[in-house]
Amino acid sequence: MISVERISRMYGDFLAVDDVSFNIGRGEIVGLLGHNGAGKSTIMKMLTGYLEPNSGKVMIGGEDLALHPSRAQKRIGYLPENCPVYPEMSVIDFLDFTACLHRIEPGARAKAIRSAIERADLGEKALAAIATLSRGYRQRVGVAQALLHNPDILILDEPTNGLDPGQIEHMRGLIKTLGEQSTLVISTHILQEVEAVCDRVLILRRGQLALDAQLNELRGHGLLLSCDAAPQQLMARLQKLSSLATIDLQSEKDGRFIYRLDPQQDQLALAPLVAAEVVAAGWQLFALQPEEHSLEKLFHQIAAGEEKQNVA
Repeated sequence: MISVERISRMYGDFLAVDDVSFNIGRGEIVGLLGHNGAGKSTIMKMLTGYLEPNSGKVMIGGEDLALHPSRAQKRIGYLPENCPVYPEMSVIDFLDFTACLHRIEPGARAKAIRSAIERADLGEKALAAIATLSRGYRQRVGVAQALLHNPDILILDEPTNGLDPGQIEHMRGLIKTLGEQSTLVISTHILQEVEAVCDRVLILRRGQLALDAQLNELRGHGLLLSCDAAPQQLMARLQKLSSLATIDLQSEKDGRFIYRLDPQQDQLALAPLVAAEVVAAGWQLFALQPEEHSLEKLFHQIAAGEEKQNVA
């Protein structure tokens, strides 16, 4: 759906985006993560055609955005970081005005507006003046205007910015629902938003792509076992398990050993087998849990320049 090939963007002498490439397939929900100033909003604007890259190419659904901007943009719905709305207008009037800008035919306009209101869960506020809405509902109006022309791709820039916890939960639910029908790219600097709604994360650092990974890859595939069995004892006991590939001692303190167990395939299938062996041997089982890598820790390592990697 989206192909980005070595795009760069300068603002005067400042290099905001530096030689970034990635591909996003149909139906993915991808989080674009980075500190303020990392280049997220600039990339969003280049994906939508609001800005042109100084070099490189953006393809939307097979269309070159630079050569065929109108055809490519028809496939995109965009929620800017600070969505411009007219506070004196009602929700339905604003959406009607936006439908005109999208050149939706008059005969199809009412159906498009009704569908966008339903998908953004704005039914009870359709006739309200935008000035009377909470920030959460204004964000929903922004999402509704992005949905009007039924695009294949939704690009949301900081969709939960400034929302309270209840409004954030509503927006997360809305994003997950939208992801059932559309490809989503979500720019944010909030780690929890990526973990809550995204399948994949792109992390930017100083305008460069520092990480491209599926979230399930970051969670790890091993098991962490904590017990009082010494390494030689444990390895002799567990080596008969055909579903276990390797055992690595991670640490030891006061007779408590922590091991990383690498399964042949399914970590969840291996866990009860390991637990049964530890108990049968008469050892104390302190903990047995799936290995997880912290997105927060990884993000801070990247931001500090300690790590740069690309996990396909």
